[in-house]
Amino acid sequence: MRASTSLKTVTLAAALIAAPLAGAYAAGHHRGGALDTPDPTDMTGPRVIGLLDQVKGVDQGITDARQANNISAAEAQQLHMRAARISQAAERVAASDHGRIPSAQYHELLRRLDNVDQKLMNDTGSGFMMGDGSDGGNYPNG
Repeated sequence: MRASTSLKTVTLAAALIAAPLAGAYAAGHHRGGALDTPDPTDMTGPRVIGLLDQVKGVDQGITDARQANNISAAEAQQLHMRAARISQAAERVAASDHGRIPSAQYHELLRRLDNVDQKLMNDTGSGFMMGDGSDGGNYPNG
Protein backbone atom coordinates (compact mmCIF):
# COMPACT_ATOMS: atom_id res chain seq x y z
CA MET A 1 0.00 0.00 0.00
CA ARG A 2 2.82 2.36 0.83
CA ALA A 3 4.44 1.89 -2.61
CA SER A 4 1.30 3.03 -4.45
CA THR A 5 1.06 6.10 -2.22
CA SER A 6 4.70 6.92 -2.93
CA LEU A 7 4.09 6.62 -6.68
CA LYS A 8 1.13 8.99 -6.37
CA THR A 9 3.26 11.40 -4.36
CA VAL A 10 6.03 11.34 -6.96
CA THR A 11 3.54 11.81 -9.78
CA LEU A 12 1.91 14.75 -8.02
CA ALA A 13 5.28 16.32 -7.27
CA ALA A 14 6.27 16.01 -10.93
CA ALA A 15 3.02 17.69 -11.98
CA LEU A 16 3.57 20.49 -9.47
CA ILE A 17 7.03 21.10 -10.89
CA ALA A 18 6.13 20.79 -14.57
CA ALA A 19 2.99 22.92 -14.72
CA PRO A 20 4.59 26.31 -13.91
CA LEU A 21 7.44 25.61 -16.34
CA ALA A 22 5.07 24.67 -19.14
CA GLY A 23 2.99 27.75 -18.44
CA ALA A 24 6.03 30.02 -18.51
CA TYR A 25 7.15 28.53 -21.82
CA ALA A 26 3.70 28.93 -23.39
CA ALA A 27 3.29 32.48 -22.09
CA GLY A 28 6.69 33.48 -23.45
CA HIS A 29 5.92 32.25 -26.96
CA HIS A 30 2.46 33.71 -27.46
CA ARG A 31 2.40 36.63 -29.88
CA GLY A 32 -1.29 37.43 -30.23
CA GLY A 33 -3.10 40.65 -30.86
CA ALA A 34 -5.99 42.36 -29.13
CA LEU A 35 -8.47 40.04 -30.86
CA ASP A 36 -6.78 37.03 -29.25
CA THR A 37 -7.71 38.03 -25.70
CA PRO A 38 -9.99 35.46 -24.08
CA ASP A 39 -13.46 36.08 -22.78
CA PRO A 40 -13.17 37.14 -19.09
CA THR A 41 -15.03 33.99 -18.00
CA ASP A 42 -12.89 31.72 -20.18
CA MET A 43 -10.30 30.00 -17.98
CA THR A 44 -7.55 29.70 -20.58
CA GLY A 45 -4.42 31.02 -18.90
CA PRO A 46 -1.72 28.39 -18.43
CA ARG A 47 -1.56 29.11 -14.72
CA VAL A 48 -5.31 28.62 -14.34
CA ILE A 49 -5.37 25.37 -16.28
CA GLY A 50 -2.27 24.06 -14.48
CA LEU A 51 -3.56 25.01 -11.05
CA LEU A 52 -7.01 23.52 -11.64
CA ASP A 53 -5.41 20.31 -12.93
CA GLN A 54 -3.24 20.15 -9.81
CA VAL A 55 -6.29 20.68 -7.59
CA LYS A 56 -7.98 17.77 -9.41
CA GLY A 57 -4.90 15.61 -8.78
CA VAL A 58 -4.83 16.40 -5.07
CA ASP A 59 -8.59 15.86 -4.89
CA GLN A 60 -8.17 12.45 -6.54
CA GLY A 61 -5.43 11.61 -4.04
CA ILE A 62 -7.83 12.45 -1.21
CA THR A 63 -10.48 10.20 -2.75
CA ASP A 64 -7.96 7.38 -3.20
CA ALA A 65 -6.74 7.70 0.40
CA ARG A 66 -10.31 7.59 1.69
CA GLN A 67 -11.17 4.53 -0.41
CA ALA A 68 -8.07 2.78 0.91
CA ASN A 69 -9.15 3.67 4.48
CA ASN A 70 -5.93 5.61 5.03
CA ILE A 71 -7.89 8.66 6.26
CA SER A 72 -11.27 9.05 7.92
CA ALA A 73 -14.35 10.41 6.18
CA ALA A 74 -14.10 13.60 8.25
CA GLU A 75 -10.47 14.13 7.24
CA ALA A 76 -11.32 13.50 3.59
CA GLN A 77 -14.20 15.97 3.70
CA GLN A 78 -12.02 18.64 5.33
CA LEU A 79 -9.29 18.17 2.71
CA HIS A 80 -11.84 18.16 -0.15
CA MET A 81 -13.28 21.44 1.15
CA ARG A 82 -9.84 23.05 1.36
CA ALA A 83 -9.05 21.96 -2.21
CA ALA A 84 -12.43 23.24 -3.43
CA ARG A 85 -11.80 26.65 -1.82
CA ILE A 86 -8.47 26.89 -3.64
CA SER A 87 -10.13 25.99 -6.94
CA GLN A 88 -12.89 28.55 -6.37
CA ALA A 89 -10.34 31.23 -5.50
CA ALA A 90 -8.39 30.49 -8.70
CA GLU A 91 -11.55 30.72 -10.79
CA ARG A 92 -12.60 33.94 -9.08
CA VAL A 93 -9.21 35.60 -9.66
CA ALA A 94 -9.11 34.42 -13.27
CA ALA A 95 -12.62 35.69 -13.94
CA SER A 96 -11.61 39.13 -12.70
CA ASP A 97 -8.35 39.18 -14.73
CA HIS A 98 -9.36 38.07 -18.25
CA GLY A 99 -8.87 34.36 -17.63
CA ARG A 100 -5.46 34.65 -16.03
CA ILE A 101 -3.95 34.59 -12.54
CA PRO A 102 -1.23 37.12 -11.62
CA SER A 103 2.05 35.59 -10.48
CA ALA A 104 1.82 36.55 -6.79
CA GLN A 105 -1.70 35.13 -6.43
CA TYR A 106 -0.74 32.03 -8.41
CA HIS A 107 2.15 31.29 -6.06
CA GLU A 108 -0.06 31.88 -3.01
CA LEU A 109 -2.66 29.42 -4.35
CA LEU A 110 0.10 26.89 -5.11
CA ARG A 111 1.40 27.28 -1.54
CA ARG A 112 -2.07 26.66 -0.16
CA LEU A 113 -2.52 23.61 -2.39
CA ASP A 114 0.87 22.28 -1.32
CA ASN A 115 -0.24 22.62 2.31
CA VAL A 116 -3.33 20.50 1.54
CA ASP A 117 -1.18 17.92 -0.21
CA GLN A 118 1.33 17.86 2.68
CA LYS A 119 -1.53 17.40 5.16
CA LEU A 120 -2.82 14.49 3.08
CA MET A 121 0.62 12.88 2.99
CA ASN A 122 1.05 13.32 6.74
CA ASP A 123 -2.44 11.93 7.44
CA THR A 124 -1.75 8.86 5.31
CA GLY A 125 1.69 8.31 6.82
CA SER A 126 3.55 8.99 3.58
CA GLY A 127 4.83 12.47 4.42
CA PHE A 128 8.51 13.29 4.33
CA MET A 129 10.18 12.06 7.47
CA MET A 130 12.56 14.14 9.54
CA GLY A 131 15.09 12.99 12.07
CA ASP A 132 17.70 10.31 11.89
CA GLY A 133 16.23 7.98 14.46
CA SER A 134 18.85 8.82 17.09
CA ASP A 135 16.15 10.21 19.36
CA GLY A 136 13.88 7.21 19.04
CA GLY A 137 12.38 7.62 15.59
CA ASN A 138 11.57 9.61 12.52
CA TYR A 139 8.76 12.12 12.49
CA PRO A 140 6.52 13.48 9.71
CA ASN A 141 7.54 16.89 8.43
CA GLY A 142 4.65 19.24 8.93
